[in-house]
Amino acid sequence: MQTWKTSAIAVAAIVGMTSVASAQEREQIRIVGSSTVYPFASYVVEEFGATTEFPTPVIESTGSGGGLRLFCEGVGVSTPDISNASRRMKPSEFDRCQENGVEEITEAKIGSDGIVMAQSVDNEPVALTREQILLAVAAQVPQDGELVDNPYDNWNQIDSSLPDREIEILGPPTTSGTRDAFEELVMEAASESAGYPEAYSDVRADGAYVDSGENDNLIVQRIRENTDAFGIFGYSFLEENSDTIEAATIDGVEPTPESISEGEYPVARSLWFYIKKAHEGVVPGIDEYVSLFMDDLMIGSDGLLRDIGLIVLPEGERSEWQERVANRVNLQRSDLE
Repeated sequence: MQTWKTSAIAVAAIVGMTSVASAQEREQIRIVGSSTVYPFASYVVEEFGATTEFPTPVIESTGSGGGLRLFCEGVGVSTPDISNASRRMKPSEFDRCQENGVEEITEAKIGSDGIVMAQSVDNEPVALTREQILLAVAAQVPQDGELVDNPYDNWNQIDSSLPDREIEILGPPTTSGTRDAFEELVMEAASESAGYPEAYSDVRADGAYVDSGENDNLIVQRIRENTDAFGIFGYSFLEENSDTIEAATIDGVEPTPESISEGEYPVARSLWFYIKKAHEGVVPGIDEYVSLFMDDLMIGSDGLLRDIGLIVLPEGERSEWQERVANRVNLQRSDLE
């Protein structure tokens, strides 16, 4: 029995060394994840490539869920070093990481963002409630004490104060952190007031809600082309395209940096990235990239990322996260519960 244990330990050590050696074969940092975090991370990537001796990292917009799935596949050259997310890692994702040998993870919180319902500036301004949005996107709605297939084709069928326009909502796919946050902060939050017996987040599949992929710029483009449509995406894309699109108010609050950071805007969420500690010191430049991203130069109150739409954290909270990341505090499952 002792011989078997010794052999098993030896095999495990060889596998671990092979994984690390595989990671060492890659010279470029590989980053995946959220389409919402993508513009901010891309800015840091370009700055990192231009101002350091390291190769410019490779970054992909895969959605938060898709990125964390790739991140948690294991350790080695075929897996990413960093995953961006527009929502916090789920306990189930943490468990999958642990099962696959991604045992030490550092979590970084970089700022916050609002999810907007945007339309073409060619339309009259629209004021929406979360309940109205829920009734527009839900697969089923409550009528006469039971749930029925959503019968609403036009917005004014939900409420006569809303425009006589066909309901067409261009939104993120199920792999997106924006979709997760939208379902939680809009649909589930409004379920009780809308008459659902419990929290509800099933999205209709009859064509009124259009899964538009992870590229939020494409949603913006389609809104310009189809003035009846609304799009769901992060505030930063609204700010970048404010000459052609505008946001609806939600529950009477306009999405602004102030309303989002102060928690007044009801559809706000935090932005994150996750670092695979087993790849640090193996794939060149990870420590330097993380340090640049977390520096006040990027995420501070006068940081460069604020200029492209990042809602910065309050100073005390920002300092706390900068310290946690600098010390590479290990993420614990209890942090996510």
